[in-house]
Amino acid sequence: MSTNLSAMSDPILQPGTSQTFLGPAQREESWQRLGSDQYDIVVVGGGVVGAGAALDAATRGLRVALVEARDFASGTSSRSSKMFHGGLRYLEQLEFGLVREALHERELSLTTLAPHLVKPLPFLFPLTKRWWERPYIAAGIFLYDQLGGAKSVPAQRHLTKSGALRLAPSLKRNSLVGGIRYYDTVVDDARHTMMVARTAAHYGAVVRTSTQVVGMLTEGDRVVGVTVRDSEDGRTTDVRGHVVINATGVWTDEIQALSKQRGRFRVRASKGVHIVVPRDRIVSEVAIILRTEKSVLFIIPWGTHWIIGTTDTDWNLDLAHPAATKADIDYILGHVNTVLATPLTHDDIDGVYAGLRPLLAGESEETSKLSREHAVASPTPGLVAIAGGKYTTYRVMGADAVDAAAEFVPSRVAPSVTEKVPLMGADGYFALINQTDHVGAQYGLHPYRVRHLLDRYGSLIGEVLDLAVEKPDLLEPIADAPVYLRVEAAYAAAAEGALHLEDILARRMRISIEYPHRGVDCAREVAEIVAPILGWSPEDVDREVATYIARVEAEVLSQAQPDDESADALRVAAPEARSEILEPVPLD
Repeated sequence: MSTNLSAMSDPILQPGTSQTFLGPAQREESWQRLGSDQYDIVVVGGGVVGAGAALDAATRGLRVALVEARDFASGTSSRSSKMFHGGLRYLEQLEFGLVREALHERELSLTTLAPHLVKPLPFLFPLTKRWWERPYIAAGIFLYDQLGGAKSVPAQRHLTKSGALRLAPSLKRNSLVGGIRYYDTVVDDARHTMMVARTAAHYGAVVRTSTQVVGMLTEGDRVVGVTVRDSEDGRTTDVRGHVVINATGVWTDEIQALSKQRGRFRVRASKGVHIVVPRDRIVSEVAIILRTEKSVLFIIPWGTHWIIGTTDTDWNLDLAHPAATKADIDYILGHVNTVLATPLTHDDIDGVYAGLRPLLAGESEETSKLSREHAVASPTPGLVAIAGGKYTTYRVMGADAVDAAAEFVPSRVAPSVTEKVPLMGADGYFALINQTDHVGAQYGLHPYRVRHLLDRYGSLIGEVLDLAVEKPDLLEPIADAPVYLRVEAAYAAAAEGALHLEDILARRMRISIEYPHRGVDCAREVAEIVAPILGWSPEDVDREVATYIARVEAEVLSQAQPDDESADALRVAAPEARSEILEPVPLD
């Protein structure tokens, strides 16, 4: 077994090398290395917390492996409300520390870490009560601005009723008495998570998706690694590490069970559903936040669409594919239509998605207050679990997990530096925005296309477009999803770790929620673009297309069901793209 430092990936390679291009060649090399190298830390889970922990550990100079059973962000991290925010509602719950931390992270991501992915977004808070509500909410937002420093976004602005309606003409005149405009941010969560993982690979981490943990390696009572199984072909190997970080979100308890030790906390899943409607259905220059009897409802601009959500209901069924029901969708429509002059109907909906929040639950009723705070615990030597938290605070969560893991690493562990480490694509982004016309002329693209690419890839845009040098047809739009270029699908397979149509249409691009056909009409075109890159035969193409269509049909049917159980039954019956995935993982 190799334990020397020379076995590490080169931490100073430039983007575009085999290490940072997460494609088929890197995938095979990573498999070999997982089975032969000794790691300081093995991170389980390719959501934003796992990817963040891997990046944190790699930039501290540790030898890191990151494994994920499905795809980057395939769970919670691709199904959020798409914001980096402090959580205005947490002020009412007096969680000032959480809000301050989250707003600091918002500022960091907006200005330094990921300006190509995280964008400022004006919000309207409609006021519905005269006299007392304005000073109450204004004080809350003032505190929000102060906690966040409000350095890179404007401070709150008070609006009369007519001023609020000018910003959001679609609101009913009688639905508000005034408003307050404030700022938060919007992000493509799945792309962001994938970019965090790629940045970890850039700094030396061995990163591999479709690699499922099926067992824990132990010596005495200590965990010394994991057994992994390739979710594509069923091969297994042992990965050895001084410590294992369990960052699997709603699967935390399942991975914990493999250690045969009781965990320090349990994770409860809460389902959140969002609907996606065309931009012309709501006329507004700003995002809108509405209070409900339980929580808040967001109306967030998303390219040519609005995202509206979310719900908050218990979920005890399939963790991989939570299903939205007709009741969930009716709940959202019912609440949003109370304030819209022109009501939305089911026919207006282009897309629906459901995700699961991993909420912490104590072992007894007294300690079972559910929280968005995160917790780190070491239930057994050599195993660290992290769960809870908010997407926005992923970097802090990753650092906390590595801090806890450092106890089991025999060498000195440097402090976290991720506050100063921009994600791939961030460096040079602002300069390239100013050079949009020049870049467009160089590649024969309209400036708006260049801007679209810069907001998805940042300064890696050259890498993406270079794939089209020999194949100029890749610069054409995808026929039935013209927002995206064909080259983006090729790059997803060549560099971004995508292995299946679902990975591309649902996460690398958001075609599955942005078009009424949900990706079905362009599935074959995209499959044929990536087939030579991923080594697919014509039969593989047919199977990928059929599997994707079956997934969409199951999703659409599930969204017409009255309850969770019937929706789940339909969704679970659809075939898995990863044919060798084990659900659940056998404990013996």
